[in-house]
Amino acid sequence: MAFDVVILSAPGYLCAKEGNPLLTNVVLEDQLVMDALTEKGLKVTRKSWDETNFDWSSTKFALFRSTWDYIHRAEEFSLWLEKVSQKTQLINSKELISWNFDKHYLQELSSLGISIPKTIFIEKDSKITLEEIYFDAIKNHGFAYNTLVLKPCVSGGARHTYKIEVKDIPSFEKTFQELIVGEAMMVQEFQQNIIDKGEISMMVFNGEFTHAVLKVAKQGDFRVQDDFGGTVKEYLPSHEEIQFAEKTVNAAPEMPMYARVDIFQDNSGNLALAELEIFEPELWFRLNPNAAKVLGKHIFERYFT
Repeated sequence: MAFDVVILSAPGYLCAKEGNPLLTNVVLEDQLVMDALTEKGLKVTRKSWDETNFDWSSTKFALFRSTWDYIHRAEEFSLWLEKVSQKTQLINSKELISWNFDKHYLQELSSLGISIPKTIFIEKDSKITLEEIYFDAIKNHGFAYNTLVLKPCVSGGARHTYKIEVKDIPSFEKTFQELIVGEAMMVQEFQQNIIDKGEISMMVFNGEFTHAVLKVAKQGDFRVQDDFGGTVKEYLPSHEEIQFAEKTVNAAPEMPMYARVDIFQDNSGNLALAELEIFEPELWFRLNPNAAKVLGKHIFERYFT
C-alpha cells in the first residue's frame, strides 16, 4: 500500500501504556498530526524509523516526530537516514536535519544576528584543560558568572550536561577529558534566568507562530526537561518574543516545515536562543490541538498542491 506521509516514531513510543503519561502524550500528539493530514485527504500511517519490513519508497514523505532513541543509536540511525533519504522525501529535509544535528549551528545563527548565550566550542581531541577554558572564557569571551555549563555538541535530553562551579572545575577535569576524546563539547555561561524565569519554547510551522509553553526546572535543578522533574505550562508570549522566534527560523538554511525555538532572558536581560529544534522536537500539540491542524495545512499546501 502506498502512503502520502509516514509519521516517524521509535520502537519504545509506538503504543500508549496505562500509567505512563509520556507514552500517552506521544501517541496522542502523533494521532493529532495523523488526523490533521487525513482530513486533507492524505493517506497516512505511523511507523518506527527502524521498521525493517516497510518499503520506504512506498511513501512520498516521512515526517519526523518521536524518533527519540536516535541519540543512543547514532551510528545506526545515521546509516538509516542516508538510505531512507534516497527512497523518500523527509520533513524536515535531510539537509536541515544534518545542519541541526550538531549545535555548531549556533555559531552560524550568531553570525546572522541571532543572540545566543556566551559559548566556547571545543573540538574533539582538543588538548586543553577545563581550567584553561575557564580562564579563556573570562579573559576573551566575556563570561561574567563563576558557573559554567558543559554539554556535548550532539546531544538530547540533557545527556552529559553538567553545571560546574568554578571551585569544582578540578573535580570535573577527568570527566571532561574522557568526553572530549569521543566528541566535540561546548562550554556556556550559566544562565540564572533559566532558573528564575524558565525557558520558553515557541512553536513555528512554515514560518507561522502557533503557540508557546514555559518550561521551569524543579527546585534545586537547572535542567528544564520533564525527565528531570521540570514542569511545562501554556505561555502567552510577547510580540518581541514572537518576532525573535520568527527571525530565528528565517535564519535557517531553508524554511523548516516545523520548528521549536527555545528562548530565554540572558544574564544581561536580553532575549537569547537556547536551541533551534528542527529535527524531532516535542511540540506540545496536547496543549494546542489546533496547532496540529496548522502543521497539516502547511504540509498539504507546500507538498501536495
